[in-house]
Amino acid sequence: MGAGTNEGYQVKCPYVRYDETVWSQLESLQLADVVTGGEVAEPTSVRACWDDANVYVRFDCRDGYAVSPYTKRDEPLYDHDVVEVFIDEAGEGTRYLEFEISPFNVLFDAIIDNNNGELTIGLEWDAEGWQTSVREDGEGNRIYELAFPHGTFTRKPAEGVQWRVNFYRIDEEPGGKRHYQAWSPTGIERFHVPARFGTLTFVK
Repeated sequence: MGAGTNEGYQVKCPYVRYDETVWSQLESLQLADVVTGGEVAEPTSVRACWDDANVYVRFDCRDGYAVSPYTKRDEPLYDHDVVEVFIDEAGEGTRYLEFEISPFNVLFDAIIDNNNGELTIGLEWDAEGWQTSVREDGEGNRIYELAFPHGTFTRKPAEGVQWRVNFYRIDEEPGGKRHYQAWSPTGIERFHVPARFGTLTFVK
């Protein structure tokens, strides 16, 4: 699948009993330049699935250089290399969850209230039981795996449930230039554009 748009673009997550072998069975989404929707220098693919306990997301990132000085939860990971998941369960574009993970497995999670672009970032909230890992595969790729317990969400995963979501990556070069990637490009160098989120549908 290519980059998503907000007009009827969906990704389906098969209902499986999770184990590592599932990833090879899933079709991947490719992230694109957040502004133009064009190709990126270091490609990123995303896959997702679910079982009766968790929702799983995996990023596979071509990554020749990684930088992030942060070591504590909820520090501004978005100032350097990071992958991000935004989840709007209600689909109204005014309140959604933001999850970030650095190349060194440092976490950021928050509830975002978005009032026509004016953001209130609820850092006091932590996603209980959220599990993550980051590893290199020896072939120039960095692999991020995230597991979100169903209890994280108000609208629990079930067949036919739809969320509005977007997947993002910030990729920084050694000289400091930053590249912004998205599944559903926003048209501007900004991620908090819920009108451009894509649709994720849970199916069995």
